[in-house]
Amino acid sequence: GLTQQGNAEVTDGVCAILEAAGRTPLLALSSSTQAAMDNPYGASKRAAEAAVLGFGSRTGARVRVFRLPGVFGKWCRPHYNSVVATFCHCVARGEPINVSDPARVLDLVHVGDVVRAFVGLLDGVEPPMQGQYCGVEPVHQIALGALADKIRGFREARTTLEVTDLEDALTRLLHSTYLSYLPDGGFAYGLDQRVDPRGELAELLRSRHFGQIFVSRTRPGITRGNHYHDAKFEKFVVVEGEAVVRFRSLLGGGVSEYPVSGRDFKVVDIPPGYTHHIENVGSADLVVLFWASEPFDQQRPDTWAKEV
Repeated sequence: GLTQQGNAEVTDGVCAILEAAGRTPLLALSSSTQAAMDNPYGASKRAAEAAVLGFGSRTGARVRVFRLPGVFGKWCRPHYNSVVATFCHCVARGEPINVSDPARVLDLVHVGDVVRAFVGLLDGVEPPMQGQYCGVEPVHQIALGALADKIRGFREARTTLEVTDLEDALTRLLHSTYLSYLPDGGFAYGLDQRVDPRGELAELLRSRHFGQIFVSRTRPGITRGNHYHDAKFEKFVVVEGEAVVRFRSLLGGGVSEYPVSGRDFKVVDIPPGYTHHIENVGSADLVVLFWASEPFDQQRPDTWAKEV
């Protein structure tokens, strides 16, 4: 069939042409861990491996056979031979996915690491060997059900605003891969805005690992804040406009002022135990980016009203 022709016969033909011409270049083959399995695809991969290894032993050419597990990353064709590509493609379009065995553990390598291993050969960097076969590192493991849950979670993150755990390499790479499968026209999404006479406010991102980011637009002459926190702390950055941030310690003393402007990108730290506010002292709308050390929790807001 086509699999046998593509994997075995073409590889055998390439090796025969090189041998007839007396050429012994570095020859690398992209094979699959399926080569160890008893199915037509695996058999064709084994035959291709045998052709390359035989060429190397007969001619002394430097040959490297990579037995790759599941490869994932951008530009892989869905509904073909990558479950990651299929799941990402379908979930990004709101289509159902089939999780045949949630407990089945997958071995995965990212396409970037595969390319680095291939290019490394040209620079004399040897890949890790497993007998006569080469591997690619790192190999990531995840159960099929957990993979499906993660990818669904990437779609839901536009609503929950929860940020991927970027410390986990597999999660970070899977989220990157998922975004590459968004349909054309589906890159942008709106945010829920809280609107009142003072202006608008919207949350951008949240995570229990790094806190919360939100942005506000405030009308001229308007003041936001007049509250303090017991433990939570924040950072303010004026993106556009002119403002003054004022503080007063709960222990007493006077009011301190920090003029800030969108021209400066100055960060103002908001310590606990200080009631504070920010006033738009300019003639146009004030745009401020806020970071808080923890996502807002309605049950434990740690936000107490008090005039500066």
